[in-house]
This record gives sequence, C-alpha cells and structure tokens, in this order.
Amino acid sequence: MPLRVTFLGTAGAVPTTERNPSGLYVAREGDELLFDAGEGTQRQMMRFGTGFSISNLFVTHLHGDHVLGIPGLLQTMAFNERDAPLTIHTPQGTRQSLRNLVTALDNSPSFPVHINEIGGGDVAYRADEYEVRVFNTDHDTRSVGYALVEDDRKGRFDREHAEELGVPVGPKFSRLHNGEAVELEDGTVVDPEQVVGEPRPGRTIVYTGDTRPTVETLEVADEPDLLIHDATFADDRAERAAKTAHSTARQAAEIANRAGADRLALVHLSSRYAGHVDDHLEQAREIADHEVIAPDDGDVLEIPFSNAE
Repeated sequence: MPLRVTFLGTAGAVPTTERNPSGLYVAREGDELLFDAGEGTQRQMMRFGTGFSISNLFVTHLHGDHVLGIPGLLQTMAFNERDAPLTIHTPQGTRQSLRNLVTALDNSPSFPVHINEIGGGDVAYRADEYEVRVFNTDHDTRSVGYALVEDDRKGRFDREHAEELGVPVGPKFSRLHNGEAVELEDGTVVDPEQVVGEPRPGRTIVYTGDTRPTVETLEVADEPDLLIHDATFADDRAERAAKTAHSTARQAAEIANRAGADRLALVHLSSRYAGHVDDHLEQAREIADHEVIAPDDGDVLEIPFSNAE
C-alpha cells in the first residue's frame, strides 16, 4: 500500500528562489493530506502534480510562513467547483484567528470548511488503518506537531503449516488470518496463534513544524520511518536557534537518534544559507545513526514497510 510524501516547501520564514515556505503533502492509498500551507502552496501543488483533493489540512502554528497560502488555496478550490468539505486542524486557542484567515477576503468558501482545535495528546484524525496524532512542540507561539501512525498489520499466515494441520484450502484460511478459530471435519480445533505470526508494525511519519528540540517528539511514536524536523540553522547559529525557538541540524539528528528514526528530513532551512545545505548535512551526519536528507522542493519519498511483506 503506497505511502508517499511530497515536499512542497522546505524554506524557513523567508522564501528563496529555490525553496517555498512550509508545506508537506502526504498521500496514502486514496487519502490526501496537507500539513501547513505557506505562501504559494497552491502553485507548488500544481507544479509538482499533487492536485487539490485533500480532505484534511493540519496546521502546526499560525506564523505566516505556515498559513498564508490558505486563502489562495481555498479560492482555487472554489474556482474548481469543489463541493467536498475540508477540515482544518489548528492548535488550541487559534480557531478564531484561523477563521479570520479563511474569510480574509470577505468571501466565505463555497464548500464546507470545518475548523478543529486540537492539542497535545489528541487524535486529530482517525481513518481506516491509521490516525494522525498531535504532540506539543516548543515554539514561540501556540504550536503542535503531527504524527501519521498506521495500525499494526496482521501477522504472516503460515499456509504450509496450516495445511500440515489439516486445514483445507479455502475460507478457513481467511477466518484463521482474521483471528477466528476453525474446526476441522474430525473435530480438531485450530487456533489462529498456531498459523498466524505476530502483528507487524505499520509505518509512521512525524512532522514537527517549528520547534526547539523537545521530548514530546520522542513520545508520540516509536521508531518512526521518517522524522521531518525543523533544522532552521547550522551550528554557527545555535544560539540564534535557541532564542527564536528553532533547532539546528545537529539537534534534529540527536532527536532522530533518540527516537530511533529510520530517516531524518531536515526542513525549514533559513534563507541565510542561500540554498547551501552542506553544513547542515555534515553536522547532522556526524552523529546520526540513520539516513539524513535535506530535501529540495518537489522531492518525493516513498515510505516502505520496515520489514519484508
């Protein structure tokens, strides 16, 4: 089952000619989700072919580089004659500010827009086979991060052993795989535990938005497949990072190590580095025990299952 991430915007507060402000598109099977929508997000969605069929928009905080793309995006959706509802999730205490942004042009959208206030520990969105969890972050405004966490998958079905036990090929295989005991013609009962392995973990993506390093990132999900973390500054501006409630690339790698992440994506890169991220990558990789990337706008990651099918 595909799980795909498209980086729409990887810049810090000030965009560059190569990097747009924050935006992250996630597609899972038929579901399409958007995390943050900085200025120009709708153009990035057109440019990189994601389309506009998102059902949920998850806002980390209401700084302009994370939300100024919302009015234009909603207007484009209306021009495209959208009638499906859109839910926007936003930190507690920001509902009215976000509502003001949605109606900033004195023109309410032509389709339903629901605003859902959320806080750390909440499940913002529950779908078939996965949920989007909320965790608190440490920024200089009301802010949260999000984790898309898939449900555990069924254990592997040992067909060979089932046949050895006398289970006939057919519907009883499915019943066993679904956790139901079956009775054979001779009265023998075969339990699922005899032919089905342990549940296998699903995939997890964690997105911090803007934040200092914080323990909440570690607690929201175990061993994420992909951690997308604020890495606004390199080591040369570590004091600036702390003062402005951001992280360095090295700090992001430390969090990824502690979280047991498979991959770390460094985002929200300050424009003062003029697109040169070699220092970010070098400093993060010095301590990382995982893969580290600094994605460009338009980069796409396919998230595989961590173990073989």
